[in-house]
Amino acid sequence: MDKLVIEGGIPLSGTIRIHGAKNAALPILAASLLAEGVHSLHNVPKLLDIETMLNILGRLGCRAVHEEETVTLDTSTLSTSHVPEDLMRQMRSSIFLMGPLLARFGEVTIYQPGGCAIGERKIDLHLQGLKLLGAEIEEVSGRISCRADRLTGSDIHLDYPSVGATENIMMAAAMAEGTTTISGAAREPEIQDLQNFLNAMGAQIIGAGTDTITIRGVEKLYPCTYEVIPDRIVAGTVMIAAAATRGSVTLTHTNAGHLTSLIHVLRRAGVQITVCNDIINISCMGRPRAVERIVTSPYPSFPTDLQSQVMVLLSLADGFSVIKETVFEGRFKHVEEMARMGADISTDLNRAFIRGVQRLYGATVEATDLRAGAALVIAGLAAQGTTIVEQAHHIDRGYDGIELLFQKLGARISRKVPVPGPLDLAN
Repeated sequence: MDKLVIEGGIPLSGTIRIHGAKNAALPILAASLLAEGVHSLHNVPKLLDIETMLNILGRLGCRAVHEEETVTLDTSTLSTSHVPEDLMRQMRSSIFLMGPLLARFGEVTIYQPGGCAIGERKIDLHLQGLKLLGAEIEEVSGRISCRADRLTGSDIHLDYPSVGATENIMMAAAMAEGTTTISGAAREPEIQDLQNFLNAMGAQIIGAGTDTITIRGVEKLYPCTYEVIPDRIVAGTVMIAAAATRGSVTLTHTNAGHLTSLIHVLRRAGVQITVCNDIINISCMGRPRAVERIVTSPYPSFPTDLQSQVMVLLSLADGFSVIKETVFEGRFKHVEEMARMGADISTDLNRAFIRGVQRLYGATVEATDLRAGAALVIAGLAAQGTTIVEQAHHIDRGYDGIELLFQKLGARISRKVPVPGPLDLAN
């Protein structure tokens, strides 16, 4: 497996453009199946998860070309609604295909999805929502079959603001008969982007970004050209890395409104941040301050996808900080790896107690999931000496060449690809 080698201790400096949002592009790619024809999607990053989704769409019969940051997708050749089990197990976001395939074919067969091992992530809310739209669902040994002669609008309440369930229901309801109302909906910017994409295809949806979304079903949707929003988690990762290395970085093609909770935390830590249109300037010339308490929670609260990264910054802060993780129970796997680098962090169930140290030291560590891997890269950038981050493929799921991104900001970071041995070549 690939590994990242980092020579730390260099303050990040320069300007970087933030690529498109993975968590917006994936449901948009799935939603494109609702409209037969050729779509042109811009600002789509080249990530492992994106390529997996395009592979799935190819196996379903679509034709897709991903050049630079543009995906040209022809859905007119879509020939099956049976999603391959081997590809579903590679990526949790494959679950997004349920709604649009059910709406287009009247049936869909999927399997329990895979993804990062960060805790239990049930799909019950997805299935309950589709049932309320009229789907009949059968589950046997991890295989899930859904059928519906005609989807019908319904009032649906989500007990938890699940992003995936909200998006799947939106896509299925876009062509249902009648009106669907989702209350208790998730409010993430990526849901607003999906609404805008669906409406660009001819859907009638309002309310994304609030806890109530209304979808008036239409008979037909049409292919379109669309640009995906910038990735707020990538932007947040770069901002935290700039602060942790005591650097000065300018981010372009961002939306600061999507990063309000992070900006608030960083300012509490003494980090200087200025915002002008789609540009964010961030600098941290001295040791950051501890932040007494951070609690992760669904948007617009502090995102779980930035929890591990901000923990790196607080491990270098002056004082004692506490982070409470309320979204995923498996989001502290990076703590043991950071201890190898000299961090003073202890955990108790869903809380992490961070006592800031003067410096971190390079070590060989392992990325156990996407965001934990990003956190270890930040730790390596800030540490004294050489850090090797193994299992870098996890990081590739959400960052388009993370080593290239930080190289542009002056970091000494490179990727090492293992050379196949004789036995590998023989196979």
